[in-house]
Amino acid sequence: MKGDQLLIKNIGLLVVDNHGKSCLCGEEMSQLEVVRDAWLLIEDGRFKEWGYQNTPLPSLKGSRWETDAEGGAVLPSFCDPHTHLVYADSREGEFVDKIRGLSYAEIARRGGGILNSADRLHALSEEELYRQAMHRIDEIIRKGTGTVEIKSGYGLNTEDELKMLRVIRRIKETSPIKVVSTFLGAHAVGRAYTGRQSDYVDHSINEMLPEVVRQGLADYIDVFCDEGFFTIEETDRILKAGARYGLRGKIHAQELADSGGVEVAVRNNALSVDHLESMTDNDIRLLCSQSAVKSTPTTFPTALPGTSFFLNMPFAPARKMISAGLPLALASDYNPGSTPSGDMKFVLSLACIKMRLLPAEALNATTLNAAAAMGLSHDYGSIARGKVANCFVTEPISSIDYLPYAYTSPVVRRVFLGGEEYR
Repeated sequence: MKGDQLLIKNIGLLVVDNHGKSCLCGEEMSQLEVVRDAWLLIEDGRFKEWGYQNTPLPSLKGSRWETDAEGGAVLPSFCDPHTHLVYADSREGEFVDKIRGLSYAEIARRGGGILNSADRLHALSEEELYRQAMHRIDEIIRKGTGTVEIKSGYGLNTEDELKMLRVIRRIKETSPIKVVSTFLGAHAVGRAYTGRQSDYVDHSINEMLPEVVRQGLADYIDVFCDEGFFTIEETDRILKAGARYGLRGKIHAQELADSGGVEVAVRNNALSVDHLESMTDNDIRLLCSQSAVKSTPTTFPTALPGTSFFLNMPFAPARKMISAGLPLALASDYNPGSTPSGDMKFVLSLACIKMRLLPAEALNATTLNAAAAMGLSHDYGSIARGKVANCFVTEPISSIDYLPYAYTSPVVRRVFLGGEEYR
């Protein structure tokens, strides 16, 4: 109802955004404005105002109610700009294979990995796929995530890619979390096209993509541009085809090798280039050069520290990216093979422990910059006047630094999405 108001009072620490920027770059990422002993006013599902607890509280009007943070911190909800959380069942057998020494690439060559998930998804009903996905959605919401990108890519044929994307659309329609949908038909070569990768690329462009667009099922298009997957030339073709239909790119690159993915991402004005475990100094220069040409960054580097942790591989050079003045974003990569976790608080901790980010830098990378890597920072990613009221209340904590420090402690106590408490 118009004029509905919610006042959250007795906030121990409130993280707010007074700068009004769409993202934070380089040294700016260490900036964090924290108000102690505060109140926060939400109106019509958006942040309205805040102030100190010892100052007069605003007079409420219309339909109104109050709630007590009981000394807990209030932070903007996490934004997760890279996930594959719509999938069929787990792959713990491959987890054991990794323990025994098999690499990600070796497992893929043996028919595991993405193809394994594609086989399982094909056999699963759409209803069961939705049920499993909603269980994961509930999990990440309760851990503090309020905005998420979900990719297809475990279908690898027209029928099953559309099935995945319909499930993602249904999540958009039935869950309070903000969802961005990405078409990832070029995640791997489908089994029906084994040995005919070029034909599969044609199939993805000429059959899958037009139908995805006709049904309005995707916001972005993605390609796994890496060694053993899709080449620079194939990636370029797919991104250009997506652009003709109005779908901007968000690509996987530089995970397994120096594949040239950053270059093709920049050339095609991709919104983000993700993974970057094998990122080079030249890649960083390329991203800096495209930022220098335009007033705001156009291709966001997005690191996935959970992948490095789970696969025991190098972490993306986050410290170098920030030192170079780039706007780093962080994501979970939630998927059944390489990162079976959507816990963004753990991503926050990994960024600090393994990538040497300061807590403020990591928090900005998992909120405002992560929202920007989905094209959503005008409405999400920070507690700013007029933005959608996605936030969470923690147990009382001594400082924001406690969040990454207490890397397994479940500190999120209450969650608000669009100003409504999630229960």
